[in-house]
Amino acid sequence: MIQHGTDVRHRAIALLRSGVRNADVARQLNVPVGTIGKWLHLDRARRGECPRRQHPKCPRCDGRPLDTAAYAYLLGLYLGDGCISELRRGVHVLRIACADAWPGLIDACEEAVRSVSPGNTVFRVQRQGCQYVTCYSKHWPCIFPQHGPGKKHERTIALEPWQQAIVDAHPWEFIRGLIHSDGCRITNWTTRVVAGERRRYEYPRYFFTNLSGDIVRLFTDTLDHVGVDWKQANSRNISIARKASVALLDTHVGPKH
Repeated sequence: MIQHGTDVRHRAIALLRSGVRNADVARQLNVPVGTIGKWLHLDRARRGECPRRQHPKCPRCDGRPLDTAAYAYLLGLYLGDGCISELRRGVHVLRIACADAWPGLIDACEEAVRSVSPGNTVFRVQRQGCQYVTCYSKHWPCIFPQHGPGKKHERTIALEPWQQAIVDAHPWEFIRGLIHSDGCRITNWTTRVVAGERRRYEYPRYFFTNLSGDIVRLFTDTLDHVGVDWKQANSRNISIARKASVALLDTHVGPKH
């Protein structure tokens, strides 16, 4: 490791204080630019010019106000297509996978993440056929206590009482998040014989599919809460086809866009 004398360091600080750029100082004194940056930071810290970084507060740990409507929507997205991974020094990263086919959904997801975790940077990572809406925070496990090892459908998924209170207050946002992640609106058709003539009839239907029985129950319990009729198509598929119920979903959810 090269040791630089005190006189070199003093000359560098004098140049930096006069406004000379880090790279120019490094070139002039033949000192690595990283070392110049470190000297500048230490000099500013000694003079009180480097305020301590304030980490965004957590609604669970610090009592920061939480946008509960945005949270209910993001909770639905997270249970469907989200994951949380632990990085170094306790930092966690939240990723929500959103298909490229639905740019409006990607925008809505990013807006929800920003509302739930203001002060943290939110960005998108492009992958084949999808984008990951991504955000780093130490508090994602506090905000989403369903985080844990293994796949969601291989472990118990249950809402904390404070989460259930939010879902009860914003059921449609939660339903919208679940359908945007693991649901769809399609048009079915069938034929009937009327007056001796076979005619084709089309009708809209919503489907929700998830491998986790716990998540499916959270979905159907919330549908019951808002008065939507549903049927279990099979072990992991929920169908909503009654006209009045489809109209409710069209009003509050609508097709992906």
